[in-house]
Amino acid sequence: MSALWRRHRNWLLPALFLSPGAVLFAVVILAASVESVWISFFDWDGLGPKEWVGAQNYVELWSDPQFWVSLKNNLIWLAVFLMAPPLGLALALLVNQKLRGMRFMKSMFFMPLVLSTVTVGVVFGWVYDPTFGLLSLAAQALGFGPVSILSSENLVTFAVVIAALWPQVAFCMVLFLAGLNNLSEDQIGAGRVDGAKGWPMLRHVVLPQLSQVGFIALAVSVIGALRSFDMVAVMTSGGPYGSSTVLAYQMYEQAIFSYRFGYGAAIATVLFAVMLVFIVWYVRGILRADERGA
Repeated sequence: MSALWRRHRNWLLPALFLSPGAVLFAVVILAASVESVWISFFDWDGLGPKEWVGAQNYVELWSDPQFWVSLKNNLIWLAVFLMAPPLGLALALLVNQKLRGMRFMKSMFFMPLVLSTVTVGVVFGWVYDPTFGLLSLAAQALGFGPVSILSSENLVTFAVVIAALWPQVAFCMVLFLAGLNNLSEDQIGAGRVDGAKGWPMLRHVVLPQLSQVGFIALAVSVIGALRSFDMVAVMTSGGPYGSSTVLAYQMYEQAIFSYRFGYGAAIATVLFAVMLVFIVWYVRGILRADERGA
């Protein structure tokens, strides 16, 4: 046994340390995902016996107007969240300057990241309140009437996603700050010798070294937009009239409140399929980066 261990310890030891996490991932993530896809082919209330309905849940999804509203809202989340990496980069470049008061500014921009999503949702709920919210007070100061943005079917999704964008920008800022602190001094020095400064320095020297960090920030923002749930639950509960519902929240409503676990699982499967496209893109990007590094 000891001879076998010595001969294979180069891979047995890492496998031993990785096995608890691998088992947990296989049970909690992989097995649960497969079970969710399987349930999507049944009509099930979560308690009684399952009734096989085949692809009926997916056929119903296709003709469900609320599903298309939820999908459209997820795409709106995705489009707005794509602003997080460039905004985070801009803030990181700003607070990375060695000026008086920048430590305080850095802590202020970092603050949204340490707040829970529920707290952010409650704060922005106050901001959007039509009676005492800052948005309505500013509108009244400019001569307009109270603004009920969370009651507008056309604006409510944008209001919620902007609230969620606040901590996401802070997260991207932290990623880019870490990247800026790891820039190659040799390349920076060579750029200065060649006379590069300002925009040329940023474009040709700094940004190429932040490409991997930017890739991570973009991937995290995309996944965060597609799995959006808690901000919708806190601020609007999908209202008014389901106009701010996203796929994750619709899945929750159908499974928990309507006792339609099969239909909710079908929504979850569609959401997973959409996310899988971006996961494949992300993994391919990592593999290509590794190949270039090799």
